[in-house]
Amino acid sequence: MKRDKRPINVGIGDLLQFRWPIIALASISHRIAGVVLFIGLGFLLYGLELSLASPAGFGALQASLSTPLGKAVAWVVLAALAYHFVAGIKHLVMDGSDAESLASGTRAAYITLTVSAILIALATLWII
Repeated sequence: MKRDKRPINVGIGDLLQFRWPIIALASISHRIAGVVLFIGLGFLLYGLELSLASPAGFGALQASLSTPLGKAVAWVVLAALAYHFVAGIKHLVMDGSDAESLASGTRAAYITLTVSAILIALATLWII
C-alpha cells in the first residue's frame, strides 16, 4: 500500500504558509468585520443606554471614551464599520453587474482595501 504524503489535517502552520489570493483575503476580512460589528453592537447599545439614562451617565460615557481603552474600542468598531460598509457596496456592485471574471474580482478587492484603508485612516485621525 502506497503511503500518501499529504497532510490529513490542515493546521494553523499550513494555513500561514499558503499564499491567499487577495479576493479570499477581502472576503474573509468582510466576514471578520461583520463579527466585530456584531460584538461591538453590544458596546454601542450599552453606551447609548448609559448616555440616555442621566446626565451623570452621559458624563461617565464621555470619561470612558477619553481613555485609551475607550478610544481603542471606538476605533475597532469604526474600522470594522468602514471596511464592512465598503465591502458590502462592492458586493452589491459586483452582484448587479456582469463583472464575474477573476481580473474584475481582484481589481474590486484592491479598490475595497484601498478605500477602506483611507476611511480607517480618517477614523484614526478623528479619534485621536
